[in-house]
Amino acid sequence: MRIGELAHAARCTVKTVRYYEQEGLLEEPARTLANYRRYGPSHLERLCFVRNCRALDMTHDEIRTLLALMEQPAGDCGGVNHLLDEHITHVDTRIAELAQLKLRLGELRRRCQHEQVVDACGILKGLASMAPESRPERHTHLG
Repeated sequence: MRIGELAHAARCTVKTVRYYEQEGLLEEPARTLANYRRYGPSHLERLCFVRNCRALDMTHDEIRTLLALMEQPAGDCGGVNHLLDEHITHVDTRIAELAQLKLRLGELRRRCQHEQVVDACGILKGLASMAPESRPERHTHLG
C-alpha cells in the first residue's frame, strides 16, 4: 500500500507516518521503481502500535524500548511491566501537578468575579504580581 493508504488505515496523516519514520519508530519501507513508498501489513501493525502508545502519552523513548522488547519474543516481559509501572508513576505525578495547577488557576479566577474594565481585572493584576516560582523538579518523563 502507498503512504496515503497506510495513513488512512491507521487513522492518521501522511505527515505523521513520515514523522514516525524519521524518528525511527516505523521502519523505512521499500520503494517502487518510481520511488514511491510501499508499505505492508507489518508497517500498519507497527504504526497502530506506536499510535496506541502515543494515545497513552508514552514518549518516543518508551516506545522504542517496547519495540526493542518486542523484537525478543522469547524473552520475559519483566521489562514491559517495569516500563509500564514507571509510566503509571509519571502519570500519577502529572495528575498531582495538574491538581496544583487547577488550584492556582481557581485562585486567580476568584480574583475577578464580575466583568469590569480590563484595567481593574483581578486576574490580570494577579498574573502581573505573582512572584515567579522556582520550577519544582519534575519527576515525570516530560522533563
